[in-house]
Amino acid sequence: MTIRWKEYSTHGLHDELMRGGGRPRDAARFLCQYLRKLSDEDLQERKAASELAMRVMGITFTVYSEKGGSIDRVWPFDIIPRVIAKSEWDVIEEGLKQRVQALNMFIDDIYHEQRIVKDGVFPADILAGSKNFREQCVGVNPPLGVWAHICGSDLVRDKNGAMYVLEDNLRVPSGVSYMLENRQVMKRIFPELFQAAGILPVDDYPSQLYDTLASISPRPMAQPEVVVLTPGIYNSAYFEHSYLAQQMGAELVEGGDLVVGDDDCVYMRAVEGLIRVDVIYRRIDDMFLDPEAFDPASMLGVRGLMRAWKKGNVALANAPGAGVADDKVVYAYVPKMIRYYLDQDAIIPNVETYLCSEKKERDYVLANLGKLVVKPANESGGYGMLVGPHSSKKECEQFAKLIRKNPRNYIAQPMLTLSTAPTMVGNHVEPRHLDLRPFILSGQQSYVTMGGLTRVALKKGSIVVNSSQGGGSKDTWIVDGV
Repeated sequence: MTIRWKEYSTHGLHDELMRGGGRPRDAARFLCQYLRKLSDEDLQERKAASELAMRVMGITFTVYSEKGGSIDRVWPFDIIPRVIAKSEWDVIEEGLKQRVQALNMFIDDIYHEQRIVKDGVFPADILAGSKNFREQCVGVNPPLGVWAHICGSDLVRDKNGAMYVLEDNLRVPSGVSYMLENRQVMKRIFPELFQAAGILPVDDYPSQLYDTLASISPRPMAQPEVVVLTPGIYNSAYFEHSYLAQQMGAELVEGGDLVVGDDDCVYMRAVEGLIRVDVIYRRIDDMFLDPEAFDPASMLGVRGLMRAWKKGNVALANAPGAGVADDKVVYAYVPKMIRYYLDQDAIIPNVETYLCSEKKERDYVLANLGKLVVKPANESGGYGMLVGPHSSKKECEQFAKLIRKNPRNYIAQPMLTLSTAPTMVGNHVEPRHLDLRPFILSGQQSYVTMGGLTRVALKKGSIVVNSSQGGGSKDTWIVDGV
């Protein structure tokens, strides 16, 4: 059996590849025509080849259980890519750069004059309730005024085809290694498509990341010493930490591999002695970074690291304290930040958001829990949220109690009908909902990945795309010349 696009239903949905009635979108025409020519046997062989490649390449992620255990699983991957026209991507790219610029200006302002609070644009009580505001960072001036050097913003498209920013990830955003590996797998199983379809590359991300990190080095060197600081092999994103270190030619280190000297510089222990470190791409949360400044019980960080950073002897990416903007309540104010700092309208809008800290909005949320998606301010990975239309009355009642107890900690949004893309289910294709996480680098220059990590809800009807919640991923093609 081959793929019969006329039988593929997009009724009531915006599909990324198909318009309906078996008609592909312009950017996906070449792909859809190609897939239609493949037999069922061809498709199954390529699907099996992709799964084997994932296993051989060791592309895994970790799922944590409620009982405290964990299991490594092969990264779930669908062989039918998501396709976006370059002309549309150009607008998205500008919108992401605009957004991250405003967010960095906000973070810098919050740790200095707090003009946005004094001018009444951002509420003082929202800042006072921030779990990720760090007193230790007040008055610090990171290189180039950049706090969030690596940002992963999640984009969704609704059933009308409009693109929205769903949330921003500015602490230790993950997933870019899967974007890169997805592309390598696709090149292995569909090499002929990459010769003919005008697919723009993503392979330059590691070199762009290294250049971004090198640009914030405190020492003006052609090749500063850059390291990737990982919590260790038991972290769910350890594959990514080791992958990016290897791709950049940087050392992968744990806290015990680094030491802060009497001169307040950071050094790496090596066979030949201590080597000074210029830039640390840290994949450890703030509270574990430095037992001297944060949690004294932390065994993951480096004692004295904050002293070295404050004195400008080492650069940290992302900077401690950047998480003050990685908050779903703060997210609601980003369009106002863009207007305040840049005097521009947001190119990519937010999803409509209700703040439970505001009485009128809270009352609306409590009266409509069955229709809304409710999210805690600082959780990630799809944990701790209520998808109202898919929840029981008891679950809604439990969330109502949580909201009343701590309204600052919750926001609500309408449940969007996310866009779909054809996804292999057994020996045929069905629509599955998806989102997109592009990565934005900020240093001497700004850079946006040519596409990003498309995450797909593999369960029929589900809108939860996180791998920890049963989601998978697709390669994302930005196609030029259409």
